Amino acid sequence: MKRIHSPVSIRDLSVAYHRKPVLRDIQFDAPEGKLIGIVGPNGAGKSTLIKAMMNLLPLTSGDVKIYGKPYKEQRDLVGYVPQRESVDWDFPTSALDVVLMGRYGKLGWFRRPKAADREFAMDCLDKVGMADFAKRQISQLSGGQQQRVFLARSLAQDARIYFMDEPFVGVDAATEKAIIRLLNELKAQEKTVLVVHHDLQTVREYFDWLLMLNMRQIAFGPTSWVFTADHLQKTYGGRLTVLPELPDPVAVTR
Repeated sequence: MKRIHSPVSIRDLSVAYHRKPVLRDIQFDAPEGKLIGIVGPNGAGKSTLIKAMMNLLPLTSGDVKIYGKPYKEQRDLVGYVPQRESVDWDFPTSALDVVLMGRYGKLGWFRRPKAADREFAMDCLDKVGMADFAKRQISQLSGGQQQRVFLARSLAQDARIYFMDEPFVGVDAATEKAIIRLLNELKAQEKTVLVVHHDLQTVREYFDWLLMLNMRQIAFGPTSWVFTADHLQKTYGGRLTVLPELPDPVAVTR
């Protein structure tokens, strides 16, 4: 019988910066076609995990498999939306050109995009409500508009797995709704999406599965199972804040 591989499979993953442990013993198999939130306090290693899964950081131990193979063999299956603060928004390029960059994984770096690629990129911009801004310099866009452009770029990668690092930070309500709509469209296409997220109030509404992280893996599974007062206490500790949608008061760090 042919084995069916998980979109993302992590075994005993540990990462250290300057010999200081940042992540320890992370292990999970991401189910296909789910929206998976990654939550934890500042410094918990959420962004580090995303970068480690994409082979952007060396691992102290463990490994990451994308559909059963190392990331370097499957990079064309992965789309990425980085944190806005990590992007040079003054770089002189248009929104359309940014989205076209997402096509290079399919084209190869030395082949010029064709008319079909430009049409595909425009369609991606249209899906995030930015088609009218295709020729606009990215430095002239608002924060929410810039985030939409980078979402369109990830769509242009035509991936099966998407890693998104804090896509909701600093965006307006309309952009947040556009992002959620897009995530659900990806889910409907059986894509797997892992999202670093900070707003605990929207976790149960937005995500099917949840990874709760604080340097170590606290819990991983369907959101309805793992988003509990006990797991939140273990993940966040700290000052008390009541989350009214949970049956019990929950200790979290604001």
